[in-house]
Amino acid sequence: MPVTVLYPEPRQQPDEVERSIFGPDVHIVKRDAASLADIPDEDCAAADGLMIMGFAVTGADLARFPNLRAIVRMGVGYDKLDRPAAAARNVLVCNVPDYGTTEVADHAIALALTLRRGILLHHEHQRHDPPAPWRSFHDPLIQRLGTQTFGIVGLGRIGTAVALRAKAFNFRVVFYDPKHPNGHELGLGIERAPTLEDLMRQTNTLSIHCPLTSETKGMIGREQLALLPKGAVVVNDARGPILDLDALGEALRSGHIAGAGLDVLPVEPPVDPIPNLLRAYRAREKWLEGRLVVTPHSAWLTPHSEMDTRRKSAETMRAALLTNQPQNVITPDMF
Repeated sequence: MPVTVLYPEPRQQPDEVERSIFGPDVHIVKRDAASLADIPDEDCAAADGLMIMGFAVTGADLARFPNLRAIVRMGVGYDKLDRPAAAARNVLVCNVPDYGTTEVADHAIALALTLRRGILLHHEHQRHDPPAPWRSFHDPLIQRLGTQTFGIVGLGRIGTAVALRAKAFNFRVVFYDPKHPNGHELGLGIERAPTLEDLMRQTNTLSIHCPLTSETKGMIGREQLALLPKGAVVVNDARGPILDLDALGEALRSGHIAGAGLDVLPVEPPVDPIPNLLRAYRAREKWLEGRLVVTPHSAWLTPHSEMDTRRKSAETMRAALLTNQPQNVITPDMF
Protein backbone atom coordinates (compact mmCIF):
# COMPACT_ATOMS: atom_id res chain seq x y z
CA MET A 1 0.00 0.00 0.00
CA PRO A 2 1.49 3.43 -0.92
CA VAL A 3 2.74 5.67 1.89
CA THR A 4 3.36 9.41 2.07
CA VAL A 5 6.57 11.04 3.26
CA LEU A 6 6.53 14.77 4.07
CA TYR A 7 9.56 17.02 3.63
CA PRO A 8 8.41 20.23 5.36
CA GLU A 9 11.52 22.45 5.43
CA PRO A 10 12.72 25.04 2.90
CA ARG A 11 16.25 23.64 2.60
CA GLN A 12 15.07 20.12 1.86
CA GLN A 13 15.16 19.41 -1.87
CA PRO A 14 14.15 15.80 -2.57
CA ASP A 15 14.54 14.80 -6.21
CA GLU A 16 15.45 11.76 -8.25
CA VAL A 17 17.92 10.56 -5.59
CA GLU A 18 15.17 10.09 -3.03
CA ARG A 19 12.67 8.83 -5.58
CA SER A 20 15.05 6.13 -6.75
CA ILE A 21 15.43 4.91 -3.16
CA PHE A 22 11.77 5.12 -2.19
CA GLY A 23 10.42 3.56 -5.36
CA PRO A 24 6.80 3.67 -6.54
CA ASP A 25 5.31 2.84 -3.13
CA VAL A 26 6.25 6.19 -1.57
CA HIS A 27 4.56 9.50 -2.38
CA ILE A 28 6.79 12.50 -1.60
CA VAL A 29 5.22 15.78 -0.47
CA LYS A 30 7.47 18.87 -0.34
CA ARG A 31 6.54 22.02 1.54
CA ASP A 32 8.53 25.19 2.37
CA ALA A 33 7.07 25.94 5.80
CA ALA A 34 8.52 28.19 8.48
CA SER A 35 7.60 25.58 11.11
CA LEU A 36 5.47 22.47 11.46
CA ALA A 37 2.65 24.67 12.73
CA ASP A 38 2.40 26.13 9.21
CA ILE A 39 1.84 22.77 7.51
CA PRO A 40 -1.77 22.40 6.26
CA ASP A 41 -3.94 19.94 8.18
CA GLU A 42 -4.49 17.80 5.09
CA ASP A 43 -0.73 17.30 4.68
CA CYS A 44 -0.41 16.34 8.34
CA ALA A 45 -3.23 13.84 8.03
CA ALA A 46 -1.70 12.25 4.94
CA ALA A 47 1.83 11.86 6.31
CA ASP A 48 3.08 8.41 7.27
CA GLY A 49 6.67 9.61 7.51
CA LEU A 50 8.18 12.97 8.48
CA MET A 51 11.66 14.08 7.43
CA ILE A 52 13.19 16.57 9.88
CA MET A 53 16.39 18.53 9.32
CA GLY A 54 16.30 21.59 11.58
CA PHE A 55 12.72 21.87 12.86
CA ALA A 56 11.74 21.09 16.44
CA VAL A 57 8.95 18.53 16.85
CA THR A 58 6.82 18.99 19.96
CA GLY A 59 4.01 16.93 21.40
CA ALA A 60 1.54 19.51 20.07
CA ASP A 61 3.04 19.11 16.60
CA LEU A 62 2.70 15.33 16.77
CA ALA A 63 -0.98 15.62 17.70
CA ARG A 64 -1.60 17.05 14.22
CA PHE A 65 -0.19 13.92 12.54
CA PRO A 66 -2.78 11.22 13.30
CA ASN A 67 -1.31 8.64 10.90
CA LEU A 68 2.37 9.28 11.46
CA ARG A 69 4.46 6.14 11.85
CA ALA A 70 8.06 7.38 11.62
CA ILE A 71 10.23 10.47 12.00
CA VAL A 72 13.68 10.51 10.50
CA ARG A 73 16.04 13.18 11.78
CA MET A 74 18.29 14.00 8.84
CA GLY A 75 21.41 14.12 10.99
CA VAL A 76 22.88 12.75 14.20
CA GLY A 77 21.34 14.87 16.98
CA TYR A 78 17.75 14.31 18.00
CA ASP A 79 17.49 16.71 20.94
CA LYS A 80 14.86 18.88 19.22
CA LEU A 81 12.43 15.97 18.93
CA ASP A 82 9.96 15.17 21.72
CA ARG A 83 10.85 11.48 21.87
CA PRO A 84 8.60 10.57 24.81
CA ALA A 85 5.62 12.10 23.00
CA ALA A 86 6.54 10.16 19.86
CA ALA A 87 6.89 6.92 21.84
CA ALA A 88 3.47 7.50 23.42
CA ARG A 89 1.99 7.67 19.91
CA ASN A 90 3.98 4.62 18.71
CA VAL A 91 5.95 6.75 16.27
CA LEU A 92 9.41 5.45 15.45
CA VAL A 93 12.18 8.03 15.79
CA CYS A 94 15.31 7.36 13.74
CA ASN A 95 18.42 9.36 12.96
CA VAL A 96 21.28 9.21 10.46
CA PRO A 97 24.39 8.72 12.58
CA ASP A 98 26.97 8.12 9.85
CA TYR A 99 26.48 10.79 7.21
CA GLY A 100 29.21 13.28 8.20
CA THR A 101 31.46 11.46 10.64
CA THR A 102 34.68 12.24 8.80
CA GLU A 103 33.75 15.87 8.14
CA VAL A 104 32.92 16.64 11.78
CA ALA A 105 36.04 14.84 12.98
CA ASP A 106 38.19 16.73 10.47
CA HIS A 107 36.59 20.01 11.56
CA ALA A 108 37.34 19.37 15.24
CA ILE A 109 40.98 18.68 14.47
CA ALA A 110 41.12 21.72 12.16
CA LEU A 111 39.81 23.97 14.94
CA ALA A 112 42.31 22.54 17.40
CA LEU A 113 45.26 22.94 15.04
CA THR A 114 44.21 26.43 13.96
CA LEU A 115 44.53 27.43 17.61
CA ARG A 116 47.39 25.24 18.76
CA ARG A 117 49.66 26.19 15.85
CA GLY A 118 48.85 29.88 16.25
CA ILE A 119 47.44 30.11 12.71
CA LEU A 120 44.52 32.33 13.66
CA LEU A 121 46.64 34.33 16.07
CA HIS A 122 49.33 35.18 13.50
CA HIS A 123 46.67 35.76 10.82
CA GLU A 124 44.96 38.38 12.96
CA HIS A 125 48.22 40.11 13.90
CA GLN A 126 49.22 40.39 10.24
CA ARG A 127 45.93 42.18 9.54
CA HIS A 128 46.76 45.02 11.95
CA ASP A 129 47.21 48.50 10.50
CA PRO A 130 50.15 48.69 10.39
CA PRO A 131 50.81 44.91 10.34
CA ALA A 132 52.60 43.32 13.27
CA PRO A 133 56.35 42.75 12.81
CA TRP A 134 57.18 39.93 10.41
CA ARG A 135 58.19 37.43 13.06
CA SER A 136 56.81 34.69 15.24
CA PHE A 137 56.22 35.16 18.94
CA HIS A 138 55.50 33.13 22.04
CA ASP A 139 51.93 32.63 23.19
CA PRO A 140 50.28 30.04 25.49
CA LEU A 141 48.28 28.81 22.49
CA ILE A 142 51.31 27.67 20.55
CA GLN A 143 52.58 24.30 21.73
CA ARG A 144 54.30 21.21 20.34
CA LEU A 145 51.48 18.74 19.81
CA GLY A 146 53.51 15.80 21.07
CA THR A 147 53.73 17.42 24.50
CA GLN A 148 49.95 17.81 24.71
CA THR A 149 47.15 15.58 25.99
CA PHE A 150 44.09 15.61 23.73
CA GLY A 151 41.00 14.87 25.82
CA ILE A 152 37.77 13.64 24.22
CA VAL A 153 34.34 13.68 25.85
CA GLY A 154 32.24 11.02 24.12
CA LEU A 155 33.79 8.22 22.09
CA GLY A 156 31.05 7.42 19.60
CA ARG A 157 31.61 7.35 15.85
CA ILE A 158 32.84 10.93 15.64
CA GLY A 159 34.79 10.82 18.89
CA THR A 160 36.58 7.69 17.68
CA ALA A 161 37.42 9.34 14.36
CA VAL A 162 38.77 12.37 16.23
CA ALA A 163 40.85 10.14 18.52
CA LEU A 164 42.53 8.46 15.55
CA ARG A 165 43.28 11.83 13.92
CA ALA A 166 44.65 13.34 17.12
CA LYS A 167 46.80 10.27 17.64
CA ALA A 168 48.19 10.67 14.12
CA PHE A 169 49.25 14.21 15.06
CA ASN A 170 51.21 12.75 17.96
CA PHE A 171 48.92 13.92 20.75
CA ARG A 172 48.54 11.70 23.77
CA VAL A 173 44.84 10.85 23.55
CA VAL A 174 42.57 10.23 26.55
CA PHE A 175 38.78 9.92 26.55
CA TYR A 176 35.86 9.86 28.95
CA ASP A 177 32.72 7.95 28.02
CA PRO A 178 30.87 5.95 30.70
CA LYS A 179 28.74 4.26 28.02
CA HIS A 180 31.66 2.35 26.55
CA PRO A 181 32.65 -1.04 27.99
CA ASN A 182 36.09 -1.48 29.46
CA GLY A 183 38.74 -2.34 26.91
CA HIS A 184 37.44 -0.21 24.05
CA GLU A 185 40.50 1.98 24.37
CA LEU A 186 42.86 -0.95 23.85
CA GLY A 187 41.77 -1.46 20.27
CA LEU A 188 42.46 2.20 19.51
CA GLY A 189 45.74 2.54 21.37
CA ILE A 190 44.47 5.40 23.52
CA GLU A 191 43.78 5.87 27.23
CA ARG A 192 40.62 6.06 29.28
CA ALA A 193 39.76 8.46 32.11
CA PRO A 194 37.50 6.97 34.80
CA THR A 195 35.69 10.27 35.44
CA LEU A 196 35.10 13.56 33.66
CA GLU A 197 37.05 15.32 36.39
CA ASP A 198 40.04 13.06 35.84
CA LEU A 199 39.91 13.76 32.11
CA MET A 200 39.80 17.52 32.63
CA ARG A 201 42.77 17.59 35.00
CA GLN A 202 45.09 16.06 32.40
CA THR A 203 43.72 17.62 29.20
CA ASN A 204 45.49 20.43 27.34
CA THR A 205 43.17 20.33 24.30
CA LEU A 206 39.56 19.32 24.97
CA SER A 207 37.20 18.17 22.21
CA ILE A 208 33.50 17.54 22.92
CA HIS A 209 31.70 14.77 21.03
CA CYS A 210 28.85 13.50 23.20
CA PRO A 211 25.15 13.80 22.33
CA LEU A 212 22.94 16.40 24.01
CA THR A 213 20.81 14.65 26.63
CA SER A 214 19.42 15.54 30.02
CA GLU A 215 22.68 14.17 31.47
CA THR A 216 25.06 16.12 29.24
CA LYS A 217 23.28 19.49 29.10
CA GLY A 218 25.52 21.97 30.91
CA MET A 219 27.94 19.16 31.73
CA ILE A 220 31.01 21.33 31.14
CA GLY A 221 30.79 24.53 33.15
CA ARG A 222 32.90 26.68 35.45
CA GLU A 223 33.85 23.88 37.80
CA GLN A 224 34.96 21.56 35.00
CA LEU A 225 36.80 24.24 32.99
CA ALA A 226 38.69 25.26 36.13
CA LEU A 227 40.14 21.75 36.31
CA LEU A 228 41.83 22.09 32.91
CA PRO A 229 45.52 23.02 33.06
CA LYS A 230 46.18 26.71 32.46
CA GLY A 231 46.58 27.43 28.75
CA ALA A 232 44.13 24.74 27.61
CA VAL A 233 42.13 24.86 24.39
CA VAL A 234 38.44 23.88 24.16
CA VAL A 235 36.73 22.68 20.98
CA ASN A 236 33.01 21.95 20.59
CA ASP A 237 31.37 20.77 17.37
CA ALA A 238 28.83 18.51 19.09
CA ARG A 239 25.95 20.49 20.65
CA GLY A 240 26.07 24.00 22.08
CA PRO A 241 24.21 23.48 25.39
CA ILE A 242 26.76 20.89 26.57
CA LEU A 243 29.24 23.71 27.19
CA ASP A 244 28.47 26.72 29.40
CA LEU A 245 29.34 29.62 27.11
CA ASP A 246 29.41 32.21 29.90
CA ALA A 247 31.84 30.05 31.87
CA LEU A 248 34.00 29.63 28.78
CA GLY A 249 34.04 33.38 28.22
CA GLU A 250 35.13 34.00 31.80
CA ALA A 251 37.89 31.40 31.51
CA LEU A 252 39.12 32.94 28.25
CA ARG A 253 39.11 36.46 29.67
CA SER A 254 41.03 35.38 32.77
CA GLY A 255 43.60 33.62 30.60
CA HIS A 256 43.00 30.21 32.16
CA ILE A 257 41.74 29.00 28.78
CA ALA A 258 44.07 30.04 25.96
CA GLY A 259 41.67 29.51 23.07
CA ALA A 260 38.42 27.95 21.90
CA GLY A 261 36.88 26.69 18.68
CA LEU A 262 33.09 26.54 18.44
CA ASP A 263 30.96 25.16 15.63
CA VAL A 264 27.86 25.06 17.83
CA LEU A 265 26.17 27.52 20.20
CA PRO A 266 23.50 27.11 22.89
CA VAL A 267 20.98 28.96 20.69
CA GLU A 268 21.27 28.76 16.90
CA PRO A 269 21.17 31.14 15.23
CA PRO A 270 22.12 33.40 18.14
CA VAL A 271 19.46 35.89 19.18
CA ASP A 272 19.37 38.75 21.67
CA PRO A 273 20.52 38.77 24.34
CA ILE A 274 23.66 37.52 22.59
CA PRO A 275 26.12 35.83 24.99
CA ASN A 276 28.90 38.12 26.18
CA LEU A 277 31.58 35.93 24.60
CA LEU A 278 29.96 36.09 21.18
CA ARG A 279 29.43 39.83 21.50
CA ALA A 280 33.14 40.31 22.27
CA TYR A 281 34.06 38.09 19.33
CA ARG A 282 31.90 40.06 16.89
CA ALA A 283 33.19 43.36 18.24
CA ARG A 284 36.78 42.12 17.73
CA GLU A 285 37.69 43.02 21.28
CA LYS A 286 41.45 43.04 21.66
CA TRP A 287 41.64 40.55 24.55
CA LEU A 288 40.02 37.83 22.43
CA GLU A 289 42.02 38.39 19.24
CA GLY A 290 43.21 35.16 17.66
CA ARG A 291 41.85 33.08 20.51
CA LEU A 292 38.32 32.20 19.38
CA VAL A 293 37.17 30.55 16.15
CA VAL A 294 33.42 30.37 15.44
CA THR A 295 31.82 28.52 12.53
CA PRO A 296 28.03 28.38 11.96
CA HIS A 297 27.27 24.70 12.64
CA SER A 298 29.01 23.91 9.37
CA ALA A 299 31.33 21.09 10.49
CA TRP A 300 29.19 18.45 8.79
CA LEU A 301 28.99 20.00 5.34
CA THR A 302 30.64 18.86 2.15
CA PRO A 303 28.87 18.00 -1.10
CA HIS A 304 29.56 14.36 -0.25
CA SER A 305 28.08 14.48 3.24
CA GLU A 306 25.06 16.41 1.98
CA MET A 307 24.37 13.67 -0.55
CA ASP A 308 24.94 11.01 2.11
CA THR A 309 22.39 12.77 4.33
CA ARG A 310 19.72 12.68 1.66
CA ARG A 311 20.41 9.13 0.57
CA LYS A 312 20.75 7.62 4.05
CA SER A 313 17.69 9.50 5.32
CA ALA A 314 15.58 8.08 2.50
CA GLU A 315 16.96 4.59 3.12
CA THR A 316 16.18 4.92 6.83
CA MET A 317 12.63 6.13 6.17
CA ARG A 318 11.98 3.37 3.65
CA ALA A 319 13.17 0.74 6.11
CA ALA A 320 10.92 2.20 8.83
CA LEU A 321 7.77 2.35 6.70
CA LEU A 322 8.11 -0.52 4.26
CA THR A 323 10.11 -3.23 6.03
CA ASN A 324 10.15 -5.02 9.34
CA GLN A 325 13.79 -4.04 9.85
CA PRO A 326 13.93 -0.35 10.83
CA GLN A 327 17.38 1.21 11.06
CA ASN A 328 18.98 3.67 13.49
CA VAL A 329 16.04 3.65 15.89
CA ILE A 330 16.32 5.97 18.88
CA THR A 331 15.09 3.76 21.72
CA PRO A 332 13.57 5.01 25.00
CA ASP A 333 16.77 4.18 26.93
CA MET A 334 18.57 6.76 24.73
CA PHE A 335 16.27 9.60 25.82
